[in-house]
Amino acid sequence: MSLDPATLRSLITAAAEQVIAGAPELTALDQAIGDGDHGINMKRGFEAVLGKIDTIASQPTGDAVKAVGMTLVMSVGGASGPLYGSFFMALGEAIKKGQRLPEDVAEVFASGVEAVSARGRSKAGEKTMLDVLVPVLGTLREDAGRPDLMQRVRTTASEAVTRTAPMLATKGRASFLGPRSIGHVDPGARSSYMIVDAICTALEARP
Repeated sequence: MSLDPATLRSLITAAAEQVIAGAPELTALDQAIGDGDHGINMKRGFEAVLGKIDTIASQPTGDAVKAVGMTLVMSVGGASGPLYGSFFMALGEAIKKGQRLPEDVAEVFASGVEAVSARGRSKAGEKTMLDVLVPVLGTLREDAGRPDLMQRVRTTASEAVTRTAPMLATKGRASFLGPRSIGHVDPGARSSYMIVDAICTALEARP
């Protein structure tokens, strides 16, 4: 099953708008342990997505989600573009190959998580966006079918962001700081939460 164009558009728009609004926070987080451009880059990327929303949302679900990823790759600088681009392109490919929404949402999401892990040569526990994506995947699998699934996913993502603060970064620019990376929330984890939260809220608002 594919999402209808109106729902698809609302989900993409919600995620984009939340990331754009949260750009100053992401910038501040990245100034502490990175090169300070995560917010700016993510804002640029999702503004590009919104600029193409009519074309993107008019496509079948798999093609549309893949187009989001391709747009991010082309417009987001730094490591975030390839990572987020790979995530959304993998989601789109999974849907195009026959995985259904909402029935196969965990499997679709798993495709994105695997793509990020492969692209970044990373895993959960290294103070990256995977420290949100992996726990969210676990909740999607464990709590599938529950009426409060979206709230559970949101809570999982929020708690996962907080858990990145005491972690030692071993991947990305933050790893250059060594022990000084401890005590700071990972900006990629926070932007991942923003996207998850926005989509959960948009889905909950559906009639």
